[in-house]
Amino acid sequence: QVQLVESGGGLVQAGGSLSLSCTTSGRSFNNAAMGWFRQAPGKEREIVAAVNWGSGWTRYADSVKGRFTISRNSARTTMYLQMNSLKPEDTANYYCAIRTRRLDVLAPATLNEYDYWGQGIQVTVSS
Repeated sequence: QVQLVESGGGLVQAGGSLSLSCTTSGRSFNNAAMGWFRQAPGKEREIVAAVNWGSGWTRYADSVKGRFTISRNSARTTMYLQMNSLKPEDTANYYCAIRTRRLDVLAPATLNEYDYWGQGIQVTVSS
């Protein structure tokens, strides 16, 4: 069992920045992938960004490219999402997820490819 805990959400004005963190209960994974997803009211949960734990290879949704940066610490226990130039449409509940099964791709992009999820954290961007 893997527990994921998100932190760092909150309220920010448009154009501002926020940083999210997701810890893996202190467990370190060598061959895993982690991702950030978000879900706005009335919408489906969607990929924001994902990172391969071993190589550091990343993927981003088109809507956040150039504004958000996903990263992990060297101990491979914490994932981050630096969000800059935030827009009201970035308002959502943000979830981190981890894929611990053998990977078919470097960093999966769909919900059912991930094994464990955090509880979610709210990000609100005011206009």
